Amino acid sequence: MDKDRVIIFDTTLRDAEQTPGASLNVPDKLEIAHQLARLKVDVIEAGFPISSNEDFEAVHRIGQEVEGPVICGLARVVLKDIDRVGEALAGAARSRIHTFVGTSDIHLAGQLRKGKGEVLEMAVTAVKQARAHCDDVEFSPMDATRTDPVYLREVVQATIEAGATTINIPDTVGYAVPEEFGELIRQLLEGVPNMADAVLSVHCHDDLGMAVSNTLTAVKAGARQVECTLNALGERAGNAALEEVVMSLTTRSDYFGVHTGVVSKEIISTSRLVSRLMGIGVPPNKAIVGANAFAHSSGIHQDGVLKERNTFEIMSPQDVGLEKTSIVLTARSGRHALRHRLEELGYRLSKEELDKAYERFLTVADKKKEVFDEDLMAIIGDEISNVPEKFQLEYLHTVSGTGTVPSATVRICIDGGKCVQESAWGDGPVDATYAAISQATGAAAKVDEYTIKAITSGSQAMGEVTLRVSEGDLKITGRGASTDIIEASGKAFVDALNRLEVRRGRQLQQAQTRLTDTH
Repeated sequence: MDKDRVIIFDTTLRDAEQTPGASLNVPDKLEIAHQLARLKVDVIEAGFPISSNEDFEAVHRIGQEVEGPVICGLARVVLKDIDRVGEALAGAARSRIHTFVGTSDIHLAGQLRKGKGEVLEMAVTAVKQARAHCDDVEFSPMDATRTDPVYLREVVQATIEAGATTINIPDTVGYAVPEEFGELIRQLLEGVPNMADAVLSVHCHDDLGMAVSNTLTAVKAGARQVECTLNALGERAGNAALEEVVMSLTTRSDYFGVHTGVVSKEIISTSRLVSRLMGIGVPPNKAIVGANAFAHSSGIHQDGVLKERNTFEIMSPQDVGLEKTSIVLTARSGRHALRHRLEELGYRLSKEELDKAYERFLTVADKKKEVFDEDLMAIIGDEISNVPEKFQLEYLHTVSGTGTVPSATVRICIDGGKCVQESAWGDGPVDATYAAISQATGAAAKVDEYTIKAITSGSQAMGEVTLRVSEGDLKITGRGASTDIIEASGKAFVDALNRLEVRRGRQLQQAQTRLTDTH
């Protein structure tokens, strides 16, 4: 065996399924197992066959249908448990039986109510029984981190002599801290005479938030199998997260000096599959697989990442199966980030246009937690226009409500110069707004059609208003967008008036041209 190779033992289908609220049927387990094979984990702990007929079926079918990884079933140090695993894995191309028993004084006295000698004998007998079914046998002294160290070494030595090929050291209740856990692993490697005849594994729980740290410390100390789950799921606070362990060993190979066989580009798809089938979401700040893991919202961070990715990223998002880094546009984003995203959307803006768009972007960003692509397209459509702006809506205030006559006050600036303020009443806030704008501009345009649609999702969605207005024989469409639908309505009306001005100018020019031609 390659001494620098760390075996990845995935227990998502067994330990992670013990997460409160999680439940997988046989087809679900098969789908996850096939994806774990694509991820190229070394061992899949498929279930606990004695626990139910469904678990038996899942282990059996995975053993028959999933190619690549070793397929493992869990058993207590009870002969019928072991035989049930052997039956479930019969015919599997690569199989392992994993048997366990509590060895701490707490478990011996409180749960098993047996002496050390009796439990040792049970462990040895179980391993021998498992070897009768397959050559690959794993033994776990449960609650190893609270077990008497002398007794722990005795149990490990005896079970290796009985035929165990992997010895797993579980931190069953997440009690250990990294320094002492690493020392425990070193003591076993150095103090058990036949330890070299088996692979030393670790299985860490996260009750104190140290499952990954303990796992990595154990690897540094010499452990060469790690037991983990996707998304850190598992009993109580969960297990060491596969994605964090694998990417830590990969990213810091300079420190750990080891490698795995995992295809890291499959991590995101595997994480999402597990999340979907178990019905347990991934926290956005979760390392590696959370929605924010490769997302940058600070302007300083965005500028740095866009110039040189590794300024604020220690790994590439593509390494774990993401398409790219996410630049999250918020009120903290700068012009560089905005220009970059607009260019990705196909917009090439002049400095003046960018400045104009950025001002509007900040206005929208102050109202929303995040500005999405649809928001940007609305901003560009609303603000970056070739239509000359004779009229500009500088200010809008409306009053409406039950028992109140709707009113609106607007300030319209004309040709970039003088501003006119007017107030008006109407059948509603939009009607009042249009009346006030008409008074301020002297326009006689009539609204023939009015449509509104949400162009982004959520309670802070951008709304787009489209108007069809007429003045004499002229008919024009105007558009406006905002998180405030009244403001969007006002912008759409002003946009229509500006377009009417352009159309009138063209008509006048055409009339003058025709007059010149006749003379």
